Order: sequence, then C-alpha cells, then structure tokens
Amino acid sequence: MTRSDATFGGSFPYAPHFTTAAGFRMHYVDEGPRGAGVVLCLHGQPTWGYLFRHLIPVLSPTHRVVVPDHMGFGKSETPPARTYWLQDHIDNLERFVLALDLTDITLVMHDFGGPIGMGLAARHPNRIRRVISTNGPTPFGQADSIERLTANAGVSPWFQWGAKAQADGSLEAVLGQLGFNILSTLKLNGFENNALITDTWLAAYGSPFAAPADCLGPIGWSKGIATGMHQFETPDAAADRAIRGRPALAIWGDADRTLHAEHFLPLFTQLFPAAPVHRLAGVGHYCLEDAPDEIGRLIAEFIRQT
Repeated sequence: MTRSDATFGGSFPYAPHFTTAAGFRMHYVDEGPRGAGVVLCLHGQPTWGYLFRHLIPVLSPTHRVVVPDHMGFGKSETPPARTYWLQDHIDNLERFVLALDLTDITLVMHDFGGPIGMGLAARHPNRIRRVISTNGPTPFGQADSIERLTANAGVSPWFQWGAKAQADGSLEAVLGQLGFNILSTLKLNGFENNALITDTWLAAYGSPFAAPADCLGPIGWSKGIATGMHQFETPDAAADRAIRGRPALAIWGDADRTLHAEHFLPLFTQLFPAAPVHRLAGVGHYCLEDAPDEIGRLIAEFIRQT
C-alpha cells in the first residue's frame, strides 16, 4: 500500500483523510470550502485519486472536492478477505457518502467510476446535483446496456486480453505484477501523452501495486468482467426520473481503445438527450492525463452554467 503521506515529488500535495465506514481503511482527498456543493471524483482501473490531481485545484476554490480511492486502489487498504465486484464498490461508496453526509453532489466519473457513481445515483438520487462522465460509462437500467458492453468487448484489446487471460489462467499472475507492468497496461487502454512519463509519475501509478497481495482491486475488476460477476445497479422509476432531470455533461477522449465512444456514449445520450457531449480528438482513455487543462475548463464552465 502506498504511504499515506506520499506526494510523489509534490505532484499530489493533498492532505490524506481516512474513514473505516465501509469496513476497511479508505483514503480520500477533501479540499475546498465545507459549505459549498460537493464534487465527488470517482476513478477507475487501474488508477486512483492521483488521476484528478489537476482538477482538484481548479474546482476547490468554489467547491468541496472529495476524491476517494476505491478499495484495493491508491492509498486505500486492500483487505484480503473481501470481494472486489462492482456491487462491493457501490456498497463502499454508499457507506462513504452517508458517513460524510455528502449532498448536492456533482459526480465526476472515469472508467468504472461510471457504473459505481451511477449505482450511488440509483440509490440516493436526491443527493446528486449533476452528472459528469469523463470516458466513464453511465449504465442506468438502459435496455441495451449489456448488449453495448458485449459489443465493445469484441473490439477492445483490454477486454479481449482479459477474457483470454481468465480462460487460460494467467489473469491473476499478470495483474498481480501491476507494479511492474503499469505503463504497458495504461498504454493498452489508451494513454497518449508520453511527455508525462517520468519515474515519479510511474511511481505514483505503480507503487500501490508493489506486491501481488496489493493487486486484488485490479484483479477483481477484470475478473468480474470476464466471469460476469459484476452486478449493475438498476434504478427504480423515481430515481430514473430524478436523475434524467439533472444537468449532465459527457467528455470523451476519442482515442480510447478500451471504452469506445460509439458503444458507450449512447448510454449517456439515452439518459440525457439534451446534454452537451465533447469528443476530444487524439485524447485517450485516460483523458484526465491527456487533456487535463481542457477538461478542467469544460467542467468548471459547465458547473458555473448550471
């Protein structure tokens, strides 16, 4: 597990906070004024709150920016006796939000932070103020969700590898070495900004996975996709109506090789047909690494306008 006080050369200077509300030591960043609306940033695979390091100072002057690390990721604990399916992460996030009593929430979701955040929205729609997807799927009971996931898996190198590795028994061995193969994993998914690659940056993304026992989060997420263990939250009619009425924004890096816009953006536009969609050419799956300034500007502007 990454040291709680690690700042990675000052690139992540935010004070660490912890809660055990979800039954493990969960790390989060908590910056900005307490009386303001909350921006809740949800990372995906195999990243952590470091992904949002450029967005935090853009929004924290006017909003309370809360950035948790999911179980098994970043500075959070990796308990050995837990399962790491989608429904577990939704349960954890729900307990986290209730423990901190977060309301007036703007969700900013990347990768599997999308289905986790939408799971929270299904359970607590009245706590959600806005929905922002940054290369993060927004499954919310749409009839074609599974069909789109399956179609995307057929053209995504990452999902193709996951299915093959699960079938031949190599998935846990490969992802158990994520501290060493972190760069190849990020590149396979769609990380385009090679200028960022330094020893410090690699340490920020690799050090949470120093040993196989630290890699249960990424293993669980990939294994859950390959074996169908993830359970997507389905909203009831009242939650569906409530969330469809919220302001929403989609930002999608078009060079994403893992979550293709053609398969996943329709999930967003079905929910929010009038919402703005920004497709960024040459920007990969890790859009917050490839285009942090543009994304920060788009999100800040959208929050101001809504």
